[in-house]
Amino acid sequence: MNSIASIMKTAPVIPVIVVDHVEHAVPLARALVAGGLRVLEVTLRTPAALEAIRAMKEVEGAIVGAGTVTNENELADAIEAGSEFIVSPGLTEPLGKAAIRANIPFLPGIADAGDIMRGLDLGLTHFKFFPAMAAGGLPALKALAAPFSQCRFCPTGGISLDNAREWLGFEPVLCVGGSWVAPHGAINATEVEKVAREAAALSG
Repeated sequence: MNSIASIMKTAPVIPVIVVDHVEHAVPLARALVAGGLRVLEVTLRTPAALEAIRAMKEVEGAIVGAGTVTNENELADAIEAGSEFIVSPGLTEPLGKAAIRANIPFLPGIADAGDIMRGLDLGLTHFKFFPAMAAGGLPALKALAAPFSQCRFCPTGGISLDNAREWLGFEPVLCVGGSWVAPHGAINATEVEKVAREAAALSG
């Protein structure tokens, strides 16, 4: 199994995906992987999400995980569906301990120093900074990261092609999460692959 660190280093952008209809899942996954974005975060925001994870798992080269996991029941459902990693918008002790027990790569959301310290107490060092722009943007993350040099981050929320490179230029940032690369609904595969290639070419 990949570690959360190796997953975060696979590509500079992790697509944050909302799937309303399962039939859209595989074409989207294929186009993103073809464009160089292999790590796919399917958010548990729709009834189709778990089935979409199962379907995307069949796409060669894809590393498929579940996002918006907020409790132990959702964690269990996501793992049962075949998720290879778990992303949550925040961090609670029950969810963190359950993810560690399940031995699954886990990227919990943090927005302040207390969140990071709670994660460190659980043995976690890799975090999603969320909501990145609303929580103060890059200046806030730089201030937060300073006392926690062992930690690495994936900022998500308000990240776009226009500002992603600036975030990626900050050493503790291994990747960013972005919804701009993963449109809703039926897709134009050529266009999605083009946008994915632009994102995959980003670096600090």
